[in-house]
Amino acid sequence: RGLRHRCAFIEVRDAEGRLFVHRRTPGKLVFPSHYDMFVGGVVGAGESYDEAALREAEEELGVSGLPRPEPLFKFLYETPEHSWWSYVYQVRCELPVNPQVEEVDWYAFLTDDELARRIGDWEWVPDGVEAYHRLRAFRAGGAGA
Repeated sequence: RGLRHRCAFIEVRDAEGRLFVHRRTPGKLVFPSHYDMFVGGVVGAGESYDEAALREAEEELGVSGLPRPEPLFKFLYETPEHSWWSYVYQVRCELPVNPQVEEVDWYAFLTDDELARRIGDWEWVPDGVEAYHRLRAFRAGGAGA
């Protein structure tokens, strides 16, 4: 119904420090067939951000026993069409991934340089791009939120 809600964004890196990047399936309600550099989703009623981050990461990556994602910062994502409170996390996944076919159409682990080269070329989820830029500012010592 377009109501403001809560979402968790999890940056996932493998043992080599590469970033998990994927393309959403065409059947997704929001941003179908767009690329994303985060896994995550909506925080359920009565669920904490931390619980949702772990649940969403394990579901989308198709793993169990993932370390608890580390919370970094929150921000409000707001456009005329969408509005959600967003909590950005990071986690290292050294397990073999088996992404959820209902969520993930394609995936790869990319280096930061490979991702930077594709930012302007691929159609990305806009909330993920905003979270990505905020995360880069956060790590550079700027205000992430």
